[in-house]
Amino acid sequence: MRVIAWSLTILLLAASAVRADGWKTTLSSHSLGPERIVAIDKASQTLFLLEQRSPLHMKESYPCTTGQVEGDKLVRGDMRTPEGVYFLGGRIGRKLDWTLYGNVAYSLNYPNPVDRIKGKTGYGIWLHGRGKTLVPRDTLGCVALKNPDIQALGDDITPGTPVLIASDLKWTPKNNQDDPLAEELAEQVRIWASDWEKQGQDFLDHYNPALMTLSENSDFRNFAAHKRNVFAAKPWIHVVVDNIHVMPGPDYWVTWFDQYYRTTGLISQTGKRFYWQRDTDGKWRIVGREFTPASQDLEPRYLSRVSTQAEELVRTWAEAWRGADIDVYTTCYADDAMQDGRRGPKRIAEYKKALWEEKPPVKLEVEQMEIALHPRGLKVNFLQKYSDASGYSDVGVKTLVLAPRGRDWKIQSEHWRRSR
Repeated sequence: MRVIAWSLTILLLAASAVRADGWKTTLSSHSLGPERIVAIDKASQTLFLLEQRSPLHMKESYPCTTGQVEGDKLVRGDMRTPEGVYFLGGRIGRKLDWTLYGNVAYSLNYPNPVDRIKGKTGYGIWLHGRGKTLVPRDTLGCVALKNPDIQALGDDITPGTPVLIASDLKWTPKNNQDDPLAEELAEQVRIWASDWEKQGQDFLDHYNPALMTLSENSDFRNFAAHKRNVFAAKPWIHVVVDNIHVMPGPDYWVTWFDQYYRTTGLISQTGKRFYWQRDTDGKWRIVGREFTPASQDLEPRYLSRVSTQAEELVRTWAEAWRGADIDVYTTCYADDAMQDGRRGPKRIAEYKKALWEEKPPVKLEVEQMEIALHPRGLKVNFLQKYSDASGYSDVGVKTLVLAPRGRDWKIQSEHWRRSR
């Protein structure tokens, strides 16, 4: 607990420094930015709708009103509007007080994970309309627009739209010095996914245990123990990430992306947000996370990735058979592979070696390959045309079931059916 307390003290000191002048930021144009950003400048009491259309540009601007007290929100009831990167939730469905909220309101995810690390309290921060006259700094902490304006804004926003709130906000269509950091953090997400597939300590090292414990109000050691148990139980894990977006916050960065996860007996897809901060060694680590619905079905991308690997294995296997290369041919099979009643690479090799010495292969053609998911990995069907030196030939449909072995694929079962 001493490490957690020390980390919290450092963060609160940093937060105090940010609060003194408020968060001042300049948004820039880069390829990893979201398509749309709701950006609120508390100084001018203006809400900007920005679009990433190469470059970043302003689509609309609306007058708004924020909390009655200036500065970043710290505690429940302080009448301040929080500053940082937030995300739009769903539209509030219950009946609203017309004077305060008009007839449209959307929730924001305050407090976000970094807010929780800093001990911030409060809830119910909304982006909403207003039934009475709009005047500056007139809410209890929410952001309010004129009713016609929030109605118009609703055509351009959806749940998950990032909402950036700063005391002093500027934006530019040009890139700035932060853009390499965006690329670095996107790469960190891809490395995190790769390390998850490797099922080792490197995956857990992406997280800051002390700050994860604070942001999730749950001991990170429980998360780590669970992951180690999964790693021990699962022979393989595959992870695909895509649609990565990156934005800077006051003293943190946020990445959000879609994730496809597959292992034995389970396929899942979700959206994730990671909140990143540098540790004392300067390394970026995940300090908080949030889960959202996936924005895109990534199974086609996953199937494309593994299909390329499967095609390479089948080519290697076919070339080895065609050339009677028993050593390479045998390496294509899993330790528990089944081929016409023969189990394991050793027995398969003994049979093939004796057959090829008597009747060397002359032709093996693979055509019309089809690849699909299978409970054990992948199922590969293709038309196989074969002939040997004795004059024998046949044509049939070959079915291979491929199973992941580490980062490779191996043939686990093989079935052939003669074509009529």
